[in-house]
Amino acid sequence: MSAGEEPAHGDGTGRPDTAAALQEAVLDSKDVRAFLEELAALAATRLSAPDNTVHAGVTVLRHKRPQSVASSDATAAALDELQNGIGDGPCLTALKLKRTLLVPDLDTETRWPGYSGIATGEGVHSILAIPLDLDGEADAVLNLYSGRRNGFSSEDVDTVEAFTAQAAGSLRLVLKIAQLNEVRRDLTAAMRSRTVIDMAIGAVMAENRCDRDTAFGILTRASSTRNVKLRDVAASVITSISGESHISTYFDE
Repeated sequence: MSAGEEPAHGDGTGRPDTAAALQEAVLDSKDVRAFLEELAALAATRLSAPDNTVHAGVTVLRHKRPQSVASSDATAAALDELQNGIGDGPCLTALKLKRTLLVPDLDTETRWPGYSGIATGEGVHSILAIPLDLDGEADAVLNLYSGRRNGFSSEDVDTVEAFTAQAAGSLRLVLKIAQLNEVRRDLTAAMRSRTVIDMAIGAVMAENRCDRDTAFGILTRASSTRNVKLRDVAASVITSISGESHISTYFDE
């Protein structure tokens, strides 16, 4: 490196450091699933070597049922679905115990006979599963599969544990952003409904020469009698006056 030249930021492999890569994933992801897909791809890339391809998947526990939500490739997706379908395996055990679980050689493993035999038949010989600490937001585990026996070294375990610790922080942020977006969508829908209802109230007041409370009562009775949502009743009132089949509302979000 020449004098005055800044050292490249990275993890020693010529790739961007983990924190920067995760930050980029947070900024680029459209939703939680997209972030988890990026997370799985990043984990697989970081651990794979020319003689050891690693496949990565993410399983999330929802309503006490495990679901495969992201994977680095089709192989990881199939291996996750296999384990979830059987209902037992190293990754689900790690998720339940909330601790890292390393299986260096599935051929000599006796804890999950139903799963191990099928997995080895698919070419998997070692598995590393690391739960993501999400502070109660959800339960998730990063599943790593290698076709080699002893495919994960102790250094790999340390690397992945550090990686998942950073990833969990990023995922908690993504989950909070997703929750805020959901609240925003709910508020937007409520504001649109309120606007349509207010427009209909004004129309009923003008037609019946009544006050606001009376007009609102007319709409609510119609909603109850027809067993139709109040917003839909209000939209039908506006449509009958304007002839528009689609009611557009405008407001500052």
